[in-house]
Formats: sequence, C-alpha cells, structure tokens
Amino acid sequence: MDQKTRLARGRAFLELHRANRGFVMPNAWDPGSAVLLAAEGFEAIGTTSAGIAFSLGRPDYNVRDSRLAVGREEMLEVVGKIAAAVSIPVNADLEAGYGDAPEDVADTVRMAMDAGAAGGNIEDTDAAHGRLFDEQLAVARIAAARAAIDAAGGGFVLNARTDAFQFPGNGALRIAIQRANRFIEAGADCVFVPGVTDPSLVSTLAREIAGPLNIVMGLNEAGASAFSLIEAGARRISVGGSIARSAMALVRRSAQELRTLGTVSYASSQIPQRELNAVFEAALRAGLSAPELSTAR
Repeated sequence: MDQKTRLARGRAFLELHRANRGFVMPNAWDPGSAVLLAAEGFEAIGTTSAGIAFSLGRPDYNVRDSRLAVGREEMLEVVGKIAAAVSIPVNADLEAGYGDAPEDVADTVRMAMDAGAAGGNIEDTDAAHGRLFDEQLAVARIAAARAAIDAAGGGFVLNARTDAFQFPGNGALRIAIQRANRFIEAGADCVFVPGVTDPSLVSTLAREIAGPLNIVMGLNEAGASAFSLIEAGARRISVGGSIARSAMALVRRSAQELRTLGTVSYASSQIPQRELNAVFEAALRAGLSAPELSTAR
C-alpha cells in the first residue's frame, strides 16, 4: 500500500473517532472474512489476534512457550493481506506490542503502518508475569508509539488498551479510568477497556475518560447490544475474536455431524458459490487500478 493511501485511510479512521456518533467495527482474521465484513457496509474493520492465531493452527494470548505463539512478523503479514483486501480502514490487533520496552512498541507500530494498518491496539498487560505493566512503563510505551506515528506523518489511530477489569479487585474502575486518561495524555487517540458491557458502567467510563472509548462485545456474553453501548457513551464497538470463534464452532459442529450422522444439514446455511464469487470479484476489481485491470485481462 502506498503512503498516500495509508495516510488517507488513517485520517478517515480518525474522523470516525471524532464524529458525534459511535460506530461498530467487526474483526476479521483473513482477507476473505475481511471482504465479507466490508461488503456489509461497515466503515472500518479490525483484526483479531485470536482469529488469526486459530486460523494458523496456533493458540492465542498468554502463550508461555514462544515457539507456539504467532510472532510479530507472521501476525503483521496477515494484517497486511487484510488491509490490502479491502478499501476501508483496518485496525490491527497488536497485542502488547511484541516486547515490553517502549522501543519494541514503537517498532511494532512502525511495522503496522508499513503493513497498511490505519490504527492499532496496544495492551497494558505484562502476560509473562500475569499482571498489568507498571503504570509509568505503560504510559511510556504509549508515548513511544505516539512518537513513531508522528515521525511517520500521522495517519494511524493509536488505541491504548487497559486490562484493569481482567484482574479482579474493587479498584478496577478507578485504575481503568486513571490509566486511560494517562494514555490519552501520552498521545492515544482512543482507549480500549475490555471486560465491560454493562451500559451504566460504560456510561461512567465514557464520562470520566477524556477521549473516545472502545468497548468489546462477544468475549464472555452474547446478550449485549452495540447500539445500547453506543447510546451509553462508547464511541467504538469491536467484537474481538467472537466471529472467528463462532466460525470455528461451525466447523466443529459440521465435522461432528458428518462423522457421527453422515449428514450435511450444516450446508443449508452456506453462502452460495455464485454469491461469494461475486463479492470477492467486486472487492478485487475495486482494488485494482485501470492499468492493472488491463494487464489482468
């Protein structure tokens, strides 16, 4: 992706966060899922590290043995393919920045921009030790990412994630608000607080945090409403790996039915071949310039 296109997508993505209305951003795990999501009219999509890991036959999150985890280069290779497959902004799930030091996070953000991402999430969990990063270090990591973005000319929405609610304790709300506001001060464009889907709590977070709030649905519940969370004050709603995990569930149910019953009732809900061909062809043609189309013919 050329620099002009990357900057244009990044700026368009930033404008979504500055608009008065909130928006829903589903998460893709490969070019095909990205094209299908974009075809439904969403203004931006995210990637899911879980979905990408599972599609590669790997585990996700807090993988103690690094040989089993998806590395930074492999993850960003998929991010690049997803960004190239659609014409809307793509937010990259950059996990904890693939390194503890601020310099590691800055390098990861630069690589994400090079891959064509219009934004990215940086977590504040020190997974190796099962805790949040020290607050000063967490802030420094966001500041380093901001400096890398500015040095590259902008065009990248920095979404700082705090996992305060992932660690039980009565102070989770206070910690989340404090960290989120410090991340905003350090240069984050948006803050992400997973583990919260209660509208009243979302309303409190939105009121107390001095920047756009990202809430994720589909982690451990299926009854939340994106529209009610936006009404409560969230600016951006994502769904993490929930669509990918649901697709995996369909694969397993289909396999179990086929093995135990010999039937294919799952096929009744498939998208017709002709329809899928049309969706993917339209996406490819939209991404090709006139000279490329001529060459392709």
